[in-house]
Amino acid sequence: MGRPTAPPALDLEGAGGALRGQSWGALLRALLVLRLCSWAPLVHHAGPILRVSRRVLGERLWGRALRATFYGHFVGGQTHGEVVATARRLRAVGLRPMLALPTEEDVGQEKDGEGWYDANRGAALECVGLAAATGPHPMMQLKVTALMSARLCRILSQRLEEPGNGLTPERLGGIMGGEAAVGQDVGPPWGRGVRLLLDAETSDLNPGLGLVAAAMMGRHNRGAQPWVWNTYQAYLRDVGQRLAGDAEGARRYGAGFGVKLVRGAYLEAELHRAGAGQGAGLSVNPAPLQPDLQATHRSYGECLELALGLAARDGPRFGLMVATHNEASVLQAVRRMEELGLPRGGGNVCFGQLLGMSDHLSLAL
Repeated sequence: MGRPTAPPALDLEGAGGALRGQSWGALLRALLVLRLCSWAPLVHHAGPILRVSRRVLGERLWGRALRATFYGHFVGGQTHGEVVATARRLRAVGLRPMLALPTEEDVGQEKDGEGWYDANRGAALECVGLAAATGPHPMMQLKVTALMSARLCRILSQRLEEPGNGLTPERLGGIMGGEAAVGQDVGPPWGRGVRLLLDAETSDLNPGLGLVAAAMMGRHNRGAQPWVWNTYQAYLRDVGQRLAGDAEGARRYGAGFGVKLVRGAYLEAELHRAGAGQGAGLSVNPAPLQPDLQATHRSYGECLELALGLAARDGPRFGLMVATHNEASVLQAVRRMEELGLPRGGGNVCFGQLLGMSDHLSLAL
């Protein structure tokens, strides 16, 4: 038998000491939110409960109740000052904040012309400035469907399945900013030094979103580091193939490549879409997802191994965010980073957890 593997230098138990910096009010709120999120009826019927409580309590009282519980726990703030204060608190305990803009299109719901997207564009630009004010190496997450019609994304996805479709990142990049811009380093998004992480959505939109991401990478990731990143969902069956293919495509394109690796957040939507297609007699793949949770865990681990190998090979031109609340995945990443000689802090690999979730992991990392 070989010698046992030494445990990674990650003190999950000792990380709780940093919680002493939290106020009693914040800790009590966290305990209340934990209990509520563990209550099965609320988890399974959150939508109807929110709608009924809003009618019963009225807008003002309902809003105050949410701010005192869920909103206050998971959201960085309502104003510029509140967000900056939250960012300072996180940096004080060694964490780097990332601003997430939650605006997106509710797929299937028609929007009021271009005005809805123009308003979102203004909000996104404002959030770029807000993200830049949170400190060094700022990052921001954005859903493409906040700025681009989900219907158009779906059409792009369908066209990509057609042989000889002619849709390439180079061609789309030229359409975005003129042919002269393709192949040139036009700098980070909006010129504020903010890394932009494009979120993944449902599987019928993702191919089109991936094409948009690749075109943006080709325009903006020509320098020493990637400014535009794409998100990969381990609960999809084809994720490993797409991740490897997109990484190789960026390499051929001469562009840096940024990856945010997640498990996935649209399980019910994917199952509903597949079920609706079958019920209508359409030829819809009923299983774009991994068959079960364990298969998703394996998929995440395989993608993590692939991405860390690329990070070691390509250096700063490859960026990776290990976005997970799963302890086993974090420990796997830390062990593999030690083996590959990848630094845990300040390198091209970082870890991501939602505000108010898995603080013991965030603080240990």
